[in-house]
Amino acid sequence: MKDIYTRTLTGIVFLIVVIGSIILDPLAFFIVFSAFVFIGLKEFYQLAGSSTKKPTIEYYIFGMLTYVIIGLSSLGYIDVRNTAIIFVFFFLQIAIELFRKENPQWKNIAIQLTGYIYISIPFGLMNSLFYTGAIDQPRYGILIGVFVLIWTSDIFAYLVGSKFGKNRLFERISPKKSWEGSIGGLIFALIAAYILSFFIDQLSLVQWLVLAVILVISGTIGDLAESLLKRNAGVKDSGTIFPGHGGVLDRFDAVLFAIPMVFVFINLI
Repeated sequence: MKDIYTRTLTGIVFLIVVIGSIILDPLAFFIVFSAFVFIGLKEFYQLAGSSTKKPTIEYYIFGMLTYVIIGLSSLGYIDVRNTAIIFVFFFLQIAIELFRKENPQWKNIAIQLTGYIYISIPFGLMNSLFYTGAIDQPRYGILIGVFVLIWTSDIFAYLVGSKFGKNRLFERISPKKSWEGSIGGLIFALIAAYILSFFIDQLSLVQWLVLAVILVISGTIGDLAESLLKRNAGVKDSGTIFPGHGGVLDRFDAVLFAIPMVFVFINLI
């Protein structure tokens, strides 16, 4: 019973922080999620492992700068052309590994760059969902909608899967996930998308429904990808920052994989 209260309280606080920062101001969201990026990078490097005893400072400097540059350019604070600097970070990371005294390996480079791609870039792209392109056209409703659809899918996939789940979705990676739960999550996400279309008019009903399908499919893959990372590391949770829920990667596993797909979809339409 205590675990249920802990999970519920943590979930409420998490909801307030995320939705509150979105509504308060784009810059507030940017700052709050910069903390999530740092913690997420830390969790990832601990799970992925390297030949060094612990990640050195440049792991975090380049990872955070990648988020900052993408986030600020998405919000219109800096020219989007500045995002080209990120490619310099990638090659600098390779150069730095050459001069590492403690067992330099290409594996370290792969882990570092994967951290930027898997965590820094998706979190940075979240900031782009505040605007259609012009700085005076707020559309944070879409960003809220993305979280609502993913959370709806997660909650009902768990509930339906717990009650009716018999056919395993991807047993060798995540033994508890079922096809019944995934289908249930999709159905309720589509219902949520239908409801959102009445309140957030930046997308049409059809576009909301398509977005829901994209989020559920990509979010499920993101969940499985993080399960693979934890299975390889031999741990249950990526961290402990959210009591009863795990770490940043546990809370944002679906979002991290889904956001790049959403970014492409929004820009195509």
